[in-house]
Amino acid sequence: MNWLALILSLTILVATHELGHLLFAKLFHTRVRRYYIFFNWQFSILKAKKFGGKWHFLWFNAKTPDSWDEKNLAPEDQDNTLWGLGWIPLGGYCDIAGMIDETKDESDLEEEPQPWEYRTKPAWQRLCIISGGVLVNFITALLLYGAIFAHWGKDELPMHSATLGFQYHQVMLDEGFQNGDLICAIDGQEVDDYMEANKMLLLGNARQVSVRRGDSLVDVAMSGRLVERVNNERVKQLMSPRIPFVVKSFVAGSTAEKAGMLPGDSLVSINGVHMAAFDEITAALAGHKGETIVVGFYRDRIPASLEVEVNGAGKLGVQCETDIARLFPDVRHIDYTLFQAIPAGISHGWETLMTYVSGLKMLFAPGGAQNLGGFGAMASLFPDHWDWQAFWNLTALLALILAFMNIIPIPGLDGGHIVFTLWEIITRRKPSDKFLGYAQSVGMFLLLALMIFANGNDLWRWLSSKF
Repeated sequence: MNWLALILSLTILVATHELGHLLFAKLFHTRVRRYYIFFNWQFSILKAKKFGGKWHFLWFNAKTPDSWDEKNLAPEDQDNTLWGLGWIPLGGYCDIAGMIDETKDESDLEEEPQPWEYRTKPAWQRLCIISGGVLVNFITALLLYGAIFAHWGKDELPMHSATLGFQYHQVMLDEGFQNGDLICAIDGQEVDDYMEANKMLLLGNARQVSVRRGDSLVDVAMSGRLVERVNNERVKQLMSPRIPFVVKSFVAGSTAEKAGMLPGDSLVSINGVHMAAFDEITAALAGHKGETIVVGFYRDRIPASLEVEVNGAGKLGVQCETDIARLFPDVRHIDYTLFQAIPAGISHGWETLMTYVSGLKMLFAPGGAQNLGGFGAMASLFPDHWDWQAFWNLTALLALILAFMNIIPIPGLDGGHIVFTLWEIITRRKPSDKFLGYAQSVGMFLLLALMIFANGNDLWRWLSSKF
């Protein structure tokens, strides 16, 4: 399911990115010969083009008929674009006439520059055309975040409202944290925002963290190796709010249901030993496989207890509540009108982009390169069940990442074309088509090597988990 979600997300992002190039090209009367979602090496799932007053379609086609070539069409049809769907879901392209890119080199250009070609347009128009994809991806992300806020709203849980404290990854436990600690300040700066605390720990080179542990305030001295260990052990989450063990529903054959437990019961002890957090209770249950235990719980704020048999897997046969808004009374749910959601989406999108850009420095820390991931890593971001809110959130995030990665000044990416065009505007000297062709080849080699390395990391991690 997560692979299907990734493919759908990439389809949307590739379509909008290439549409940005196409719209600006059409605005400046530049021909777009082909618009493709996914690559079509040797084969296309679908081709469509309008000429002669009607649409023509080709399914599962390897070669486009000569009758579709713009040179063989009537003058009024020569500007029409061929729309296609390829079979390799690694991207897409917009074949703009007179432009050296991943689809063609200098030898593919017309002998004489034509007025409807990219290369004959003023530099400022070419800058708009090549920046169109990045711009549309960025706008898409902001609109998606705005739509998410308008439809679902937003839940906010201040760190101090996590009454059971936080559950920490082993790398944090090794630094001196304990499960249940509540972070109050980092390097003397008070912090009550979960995401901000993560950024300060990973990107701010934190040295000392003050935590509330029980009724005491304790200082944890950081080793300075947190980022290195996070990279080496590929830690996805440093900490998460500890949640209570609240029964939501029962699975078939549940021993808890047979014993008389009801949805909404909140477990607080096992055999008289107090433990309110979900992780503590599940760990304790695993130590009583096949035994009958006394479970203490609250039902409508009234304490009660039952004898319950733990099954052979160390479970009670219950599904627990995971909705933060239901578990913590201090969660603040914010509903947005459409006009409120738009600026909130813009602000959230910008903050997300800045956090992502800041986080890239972790790649240059020890062990950072091994955390580069390809399509497997992206697919793992999506849940293994269909969740529309998660899907659109991740699609918005990937849109921001795609926009940023494409703006990097590497030949072969939009950023490389932007740099060459800006150079032309500043110096009033245009790089030759031969130079652009060589630069494009070098850039594509670098990008291919990076793609092989990133996806090789995915393959190695998958093989390591299997053997």
